[in-house]
Amino acid sequence: MQVLKRRSFLIVVDIILVNLAALAALWLGAQRSNWPFSLQFIGENFYWFLLPSVAYFILATVNDCYDLSVASSPAAIAWALVRVTIQILLAYVVIYFLLPPASLPRHVIGFFSLILPVTLLIWRWVYILIFSHPSLRRRAIIVGAGWAGQTIARAVRDNLRDYEIVGFVDDDPAKQGRSVEDIPVLASTASLYALCQRMGVSELIIAISRDMRGETFQNILTCHEHGLQVTPMSLLYEQMLGCVPVEHVGDNWFLVLPMSNFDSFNLTMLVKRAIDVAVSLVGLGLFALVFPFVALAIRLDSPGPVFYRQTRVGKAGQHFQLLKLRSMIPQAEQDGEPKWADPNDRRVTRVGRLLRKTRLDEVPQFYNVLKGEMSLIGPRPERPEFVAQLEKEIPFYRARLAVRPGLTGWAQTRFNYTSSVEDSLVKLQYDLYYIKHLSLYLDLLIFLRTFGVILSLRGR
Repeated sequence: MQVLKRRSFLIVVDIILVNLAALAALWLGAQRSNWPFSLQFIGENFYWFLLPSVAYFILATVNDCYDLSVASSPAAIAWALVRVTIQILLAYVVIYFLLPPASLPRHVIGFFSLILPVTLLIWRWVYILIFSHPSLRRRAIIVGAGWAGQTIARAVRDNLRDYEIVGFVDDDPAKQGRSVEDIPVLASTASLYALCQRMGVSELIIAISRDMRGETFQNILTCHEHGLQVTPMSLLYEQMLGCVPVEHVGDNWFLVLPMSNFDSFNLTMLVKRAIDVAVSLVGLGLFALVFPFVALAIRLDSPGPVFYRQTRVGKAGQHFQLLKLRSMIPQAEQDGEPKWADPNDRRVTRVGRLLRKTRLDEVPQFYNVLKGEMSLIGPRPERPEFVAQLEKEIPFYRARLAVRPGLTGWAQTRFNYTSSVEDSLVKLQYDLYYIKHLSLYLDLLIFLRTFGVILSLRGR
């Protein structure tokens, strides 16, 4: 897929430039300190290439440097690269003071932190200049001018500057000759290949989720046989935005939840569980040290218990008691009816608001993780009343129960707050992306993003 190729291209060039910046920093450091600069010297200092490369890749990913909408904006990518450089510097400072004195040369990291952002910034601006040029844009036609076609047209316009949607094709005569999303509906699919040749199109985006006619399929197949790339709308949307467009997959449920991640023996799941247990034990031990102070603050702020228990729905629909630090006033739901929380909920206490911003209210859930009711990473567990409502209103909602719920998840790092059915639909799209692409790398990325949320006090 072109999106994945473009992202991979950015990663490869970035890592090459990080290593060149490290090489330049070592050379300048050698000149300053009168060190002999040779291949032996470079070999002895190989960690200046390995560690910055790993650190940069992780931090660049966390800071959305490979999000194509960020990568195509000069201002957005500049700010992202500045954040990455500052974070690398902070990590170095921490390591420097933990190691014996003078074990790491400060001037080398100083040169590196000056060279790296300038080099990467020039490269990324050149990338934007080249790939956004009209002559190099990838010309595409969307097959289907309905709701799915309009959705992918907006997504491409907002995220892929190197794509040019030249038009729609649709077999509905009522749509032909009109404009949809300011893009013309050019013709039917009857002369699709000839139209693609005439307009210099290299890709078809298929936005038909149901009832594709045999003739339409044959016309698309003809284009494919002549070398045009054929991309399902749901796949392109998923690659661009990191979420599954559940409203536009039609009856193709396998696009939402392939079952290969859930074999009876799965090494990833075994390692994930081992990490859950180890981190939970450490987390509960650290929590015990600060618990007396947190408990006192909660009780002084408002009367009531320190802990709060609430029934939630876990894997395969099993109910369990979620444990939290109380952040709301007692009897927050006096009428017994469950209510959506919102960012300015008046039921939240003063201490509770701080607990939520720092995510400290969630720490007791390490106990749920230890019991196997939850995982560190996964879709956030919902209340049974909301699950029953959402299963009726949102297609595929039940699919998010295929894995253990988590302390934090992909949706929590990509979407701010859930206070309605519409918000739950957006979160479901991210949750299903996580389930489809479940891996230890994705878990690490979510953990790092969550850590960033905590440090910036952006918790809910």
